[in-house]
Amino acid sequence: MTLSTQDGLIYLMVVTAAADRALSNQEIKRMSALVKRLPVFEGYDVSSLPRVSEECASLLQQVGVEGVLEQVIADLPERLQDTAYALAVEIAAVDLELGQEELRWLEMVRDSLKIDRLTTAAIEAAARARLRRA
Repeated sequence: MTLSTQDGLIYLMVVTAAADRALSNQEIKRMSALVKRLPVFEGYDVSSLPRVSEECASLLQQVGVEGVLEQVIADLPERLQDTAYALAVEIAAVDLELGQEELRWLEMVRDSLKIDRLTTAAIEAAARARLRRA
């Protein structure tokens, strides 16, 4: 099975959202907003999000989180690995509460990608700053 770049990024967001065993409305809304807004999703049919999310859930049941992560990274161009991590962090941080499951998942993603620790720290700091409330 080969994933398109855009589907792979969506799979990563879906697994991130489900890492704490609860897919919140905030996470679903954020995924949809990111797909509509970001240049990496230009031309992507946002109406396919439910179908792609279901395909991801099915694959998740078959191969587990490690298998989904391996598939996503295998099909992801190296130049978009920082984008992939930024999307995962964005979804994990949207509710401003990171549980141990989400932190562990982000660690797995970070360790699987070919991006340096300084870049991942910058992505994490930017997400905190962007999502902070007054």
